[in-house]
Amino acid sequence: MGNLYWVYLVLPFCFGLVLNTLSQENSDSDVYIVTLKQAPLSLSYQGFNNGSTSVRLNKLYKPRHELFLHLAATFLYLNRNDSRSHQSSYISRVHDSLLKKALKGEKYMKLYSYHYLINGFSVLITPQQADMLSRRQEVANVVLDFPVRTATTYTPQFLGLPKGVWPRDGGYETAGEGIVIGFIDTGIDPTHSSFADDVSEHKYPIPDHFSGICEVTRDFPSGSCNRKLVGARHFAASAITRGVFNSSQDYASPLDGDGHGTHTASVAAGNHGIPVMVAGNYFGNASGMAPRSHIAVYKALYKSFGGFAADVVAAIDQAAQDGVDIISLSITPNRRPPGIATFFNPIDMALLSAVKSGIFVVQAAGNTGPSPKSMSSFSPWIFTVGAASHDRVYSNSIVLGNNVTIPGVGLAPGTCSNEMYTLISAVHALSNETTLANDMYAAECQDPSNFDREFIQGNLLICSYSIRFVLGLSTVKQALQTAKNLSAAGVVFCMDPFVIGFQLNPTPLNMPGIIIPSTNDSKILLQYYNSSLERDGFTKKIVRFGAVASISGGLEANYSVSAPKVMYYSARGPDPEDGFLDNADIMKPNLVAPGNSIWAAWSTLGMESVEFQGESFAMMSGTSMAAPHIAGLAALIKQKFPHFSPAAIASALSTTASLYDKNGSPIMAQRAYTNPDLNQSPATPFDMGNGFVNASSALDPAYEDYMSFLCGINGSIPIVFNHTGQNCQLYNSTVTAADLNLPSITIARLNRSQTVGRSLTNIAGNESYRVDWTAPFGVSMNVTPAHFFIAMGEKQVLNITFNAMTNDSTASFGRIGLVGNGGHNLNIPLSVIVKLY
Repeated sequence: MGNLYWVYLVLPFCFGLVLNTLSQENSDSDVYIVTLKQAPLSLSYQGFNNGSTSVRLNKLYKPRHELFLHLAATFLYLNRNDSRSHQSSYISRVHDSLLKKALKGEKYMKLYSYHYLINGFSVLITPQQADMLSRRQEVANVVLDFPVRTATTYTPQFLGLPKGVWPRDGGYETAGEGIVIGFIDTGIDPTHSSFADDVSEHKYPIPDHFSGICEVTRDFPSGSCNRKLVGARHFAASAITRGVFNSSQDYASPLDGDGHGTHTASVAAGNHGIPVMVAGNYFGNASGMAPRSHIAVYKALYKSFGGFAADVVAAIDQAAQDGVDIISLSITPNRRPPGIATFFNPIDMALLSAVKSGIFVVQAAGNTGPSPKSMSSFSPWIFTVGAASHDRVYSNSIVLGNNVTIPGVGLAPGTCSNEMYTLISAVHALSNETTLANDMYAAECQDPSNFDREFIQGNLLICSYSIRFVLGLSTVKQALQTAKNLSAAGVVFCMDPFVIGFQLNPTPLNMPGIIIPSTNDSKILLQYYNSSLERDGFTKKIVRFGAVASISGGLEANYSVSAPKVMYYSARGPDPEDGFLDNADIMKPNLVAPGNSIWAAWSTLGMESVEFQGESFAMMSGTSMAAPHIAGLAALIKQKFPHFSPAAIASALSTTASLYDKNGSPIMAQRAYTNPDLNQSPATPFDMGNGFVNASSALDPAYEDYMSFLCGINGSIPIVFNHTGQNCQLYNSTVTAADLNLPSITIARLNRSQTVGRSLTNIAGNESYRVDWTAPFGVSMNVTPAHFFIAMGEKQVLNITFNAMTNDSTASFGRIGLVGNGGHNLNIPLSVIVKLY
């Protein structure tokens, strides 16, 4: 076992040596992902089980922790595990042999052999060598590696879990138990209390179906994993070959040097009731959506550079082989994948095989909104999640001496009540040795030696929040340290007029303070300040600082705001089918979930947010935070309905989503980056998919349907065969994306008339339903049957006919509502883009 982990320790060094040699001789070398035509292990073993798509390879074997329980069982386990190991080793040797034959003695470096979800490998070669490989008969596809990036609590209460879902199955102490969620992210901080396994006396066994390992290195020592954190690995071969891996901050281990991975894992499955302490202040207790789910970490993203597809595919392949039930990806590609369709990229193809193996896949939509077609998660087998707000906000404000109140942000205590403090600008408190000429950034309050302590002591120091704060060159934390060193009563940050439209998260301040994010409000404060200065009539020097103010503080949460609303940064549909931005007949996102201002665990080494550096919790925003909410809720569904397929879980989440905010009004969507709350309108399905996730209330396509959909794309037949080894002649290639049995309907081009079907399965008791609908503008429609009775376990097909009533290329939206007499209400969103009458 020691030798295995020693390989991980020397890997970066070994790759560095090889890279230098290759770089000197072939400066145009790059990483390519090569897929072979032979089926991967997961499909091969499923073939031994009569083609069942519901059995994964790891379920054919006894789990590793039973190794020490029964001698007879051990013998059986070893033989079976050896069989899988021999299969993997054989496939790896086939890959090596192919490279030697194809490249005939030329230099190359193989990074990974993929064998479980796809049969292929990643390799560092030149474009000429890639062309040589692509001509080989055994090779299905050769794709250039591409970069990926991260898409960067009270929410259990907002979603109704403590009083709704959790009590139905034993409360938070069992919520999600037996389900393993795999996170493809930046790693994890294993020392965090959110991932301890001793927070309850309730029995907490590792699930039998999981067979992953815990990688051991110097900074991820033995004992880092437990019954909660059941597996941890890292993947960085592609990054190392490129020379971008920085071992001092990226860590060649599962340890999280960024913070993002720790945050997302705790949102989905962090322990219940963990106190949130930040900057010495208490902000309540945190809990994951499924606090008793188990966590497996597959680190493939890093602080200094993000990540690469070759490493991500290796992580996905390993997660599926280990036996995870759910894969959560809070990552997206840096650019739209090239080719005849966005769906045929290595990551999505690996995830298609994962879904076939029974794994539910969740992905962040991306933070590139609010423009149309900004979606970064493409395929119908992936459950795509956008970001919405929730109703908890932290409000701070400053009250000026002229009775003007200015709002701001800052998780900070206030000044003493009923007491006003003198305001003094940093530029007016410089020491005799300092001038703006020799330190043009002195107004940012980064160096206490620039200032005269007598001016600042006991007063409110005004600092400038410039573009340097946005870029990380100056920090709020350092300005606070300057103010403390000079005995200031508090700090006020005014937004520099050149920082336009920048959106600030609430920032922790360990002393009275406020950040004024509006440049207009900052001008109001500075005008009051300047007008209150008294100057000597002759020298023009300031003789008195007349402006005063008090800071209210922002430690108390406010729950009165309207929520949810779709956040401005959340990526929008319609789903782009290709690089030409042609529309696909697929609705994206699938739905939206809380993603704004989310408290969750943070790595003490985390560097993604400078303001939370050294803290054990952080408040972050992004679709990265929304996706793990759904991963956790999916774990609760999987726990209650173990037989549910990934598509059934997706439908349970989608068809019960809410269209209204907590006040009963339609959910709104922010439409602009600047002043988003002043630029909003009712959300459409391209903003929020089916709507906002409704955990308390939470149709079924199969792998064959997805194959038929891919085969129906013009020119895709050879590409489908190359990626999957499947012949399109076996599938109905007339199936379009609109025909997939998804809990939504999108028609990118309605030419006069089109009929699609949706099959519903009743998992509750017997019930009668009424079908209502609202047609998209410019379209007439009919749904049959309009009324039906359905018994438990039975299916009902709805036939929906759309007729174009006008010629129009503007997207319009509608909805089908199913109202049951037993209290169950479902909705299917509709969108029609181009209409040809």
